[in-house]
Amino acid sequence: MNLTRLFDMQETLDRKIEEQHHLGNEELIEKKTLALLVELGELANETRCFKFWSLKPASDPSVILEEYVDGIHFILSLGIELKLQNHVKVERLIIDTALTEQFLAVYTAIDQFKQDYSKLRYLILFNEYINLGEQLGFTTEQIEEAYMKKNQVNHERQEQGY
Repeated sequence: MNLTRLFDMQETLDRKIEEQHHLGNEELIEKKTLALLVELGELANETRCFKFWSLKPASDPSVILEEYVDGIHFILSLGIELKLQNHVKVERLIIDTALTEQFLAVYTAIDQFKQDYSKLRYLILFNEYINLGEQLGFTTEQIEEAYMKKNQVNHERQEQGY
């Protein structure tokens, strides 16, 4: 995964949004953190991994991947807020947990990050989220490709007054 390219693409999108919505002087880290929590919930909903009461299957993998990269957008954006673009590397962990447990691990990482917007907490969050993607069955190449497609969609949305 080419993190430099992804951070650069996200920074371009962030600047476009901030200029278009006159957010240059506004503190956005809490809003981005909440947006990440919302996106994580939407992703969990598409996987249906926690819906023990339902027989309905998970959404198509393409839908799940698109929801997953929505979270990547906010995680990259948070890293940019903290000026950590050059400090991130993907660390793969051997995951032997249920998908629901990994979602909860990401929620916990976000909560701990919210309590302490530090480099360490950010790196833990970043890698827990990457591990979630791998547990969902996505390769880093699939994630990167889907991110680039969704980034383009997000640019188009801004141009259309989203």
